[in-house]
Amino acid sequence: MSGKLTIGEFAQLTHLSVRTLRRYHESGLLEPASVDPVSGYRYYAGEQIPHAQIIHRLRQLDVPLSDVAKILATEDAEERAGLVGEHLRRLESELDRARAAVTSLRQLLRPGDGALPVELRSMPARVVAAVEGVADHGDVLSWYAEAMSELDAAVVGLRSLGPPGGRYANELFTGGRGTVQVYRPVVDPPAVGRVTPVELPSAELAVTIHCGPHDGIDVTYGRLGGWVVDHVLAVDGPVHETYLVGPRDDPDPASWRTEIGWPVFRLASA
Repeated sequence: MSGKLTIGEFAQLTHLSVRTLRRYHESGLLEPASVDPVSGYRYYAGEQIPHAQIIHRLRQLDVPLSDVAKILATEDAEERAGLVGEHLRRLESELDRARAAVTSLRQLLRPGDGALPVELRSMPARVVAAVEGVADHGDVLSWYAEAMSELDAAVVGLRSLGPPGGRYANELFTGGRGTVQVYRPVVDPPAVGRVTPVELPSAELAVTIHCGPHDGIDVTYGRLGGWVVDHVLAVDGPVHETYLVGPRDDPDPASWRTEIGWPVFRLASA
């Protein structure tokens, strides 16, 4: 059978195992050029090598077989690029989650890095420019980015009275969905679109600072919560965050400083 490659030869040329090639055949991804009707031997053509390598690269990226088939069946180059791009975005999101988990785990495995500095602070009532809404826990980052962009645009030219902040309802953490609010303290807070003047009530807070990227902020939350349990009485109420230095101030995550405030009832002995 001149010009044809046995499955073993094709496996050598493509660096794919015979078992993998058989699986691709059975799933309809890569049909042999011909199959001997008597012996059942599979034979491949040289021009099928790039096709096999494309499948291999897609599978290395964990693209499901059904999606690989869809990509290969799409003749429009732009549509095909869109399908691949969609999967790459999913991979990037998974990598971000894995990176955050690794950061948190490393911090948890170093419990003796030093005592957490905590300050008890009385926050007076004040009026700020704010955007408020309800979000699922997994959507908080995207909600925050949109709300903060709208807030930034609304307060352009107004004198700042402090760094931006946010308040996050307990239900966001306990039930996965809750009220979220971001704000900027400015003179004469405007009412523009979703941005409205809001009075933040006075609050007693146990405050600490999370240094660096936000990946491990849950660890700082946990340590602050432990401190609260040991020293004061926690009360219901939204947790407070103040963004002393963030992505809008410095692109280097190592420089970021996020102040976390846990609502408490201050005891006389605290």
